[in-house]
Amino acid sequence: MEFLLLTEKCIWFGLGAAGFAVLFNVPPKTLIYIAFMGAMGGFLKAILMHFDETNVIISTLCGATLIGFLSIYFAHKTHCPPPVLAIPACIPMIPGKFAYKMMIGLVNLSGNIDHDTYTQIMSETVNNGLKVVFILMSIAGGVGIPLLITRKESSKGMRLRKRS
Repeated sequence: MEFLLLTEKCIWFGLGAAGFAVLFNVPPKTLIYIAFMGAMGGFLKAILMHFDETNVIISTLCGATLIGFLSIYFAHKTHCPPPVLAIPACIPMIPGKFAYKMMIGLVNLSGNIDHDTYTQIMSETVNNGLKVVFILMSIAGGVGIPLLITRKESSKGMRLRKRS
C-alpha cells in the first residue's frame, strides 16, 4: 500500500513539473525529461521523508540535488541548458503548505488575542516561515551546486564517457 502511495506522489510530481514546463514554454522535446526529473526528485524526497523520517529540508535538498545532476545529463541529450530542465522540475517541491500556514498565522497575529495564544501562534508562524526559507534555500542549492561543480565552460563542451 505504501508503495502505491509513493508511486502516486511520483506521478503527481512529474505531472506538476511537466505542467510548469509548459507554462515556461520550454522546447517540446524536453517535456518528457522534465517530467521524469520532477518525478524522480519528488520520489526521492517522499522516500526519504517516509521511510527514514528525514527532515523535510534535508529531503528536499537531496531531491533537488538529484534533479540538478539529472539536468546535466539530459542537457546533453536535448541540447538545452541545464537550468531550462532543472527549474520546472523543482517547482513542485516549493513549500506551499508551510507558506500558507505562515500567512494565516500572520493574519491571526493582527487580531486582538490574549498573550498565551499570541505566543503559540507566533511560535508556529516563525516555525513555518523558517521552514519556507530553508526549503527554498535547499532547492536553490540543490539545483545550483551540481551545475556549478560540473561546469567548466558549458555543459555542451563536457564529454561524458560512454560505456563499451
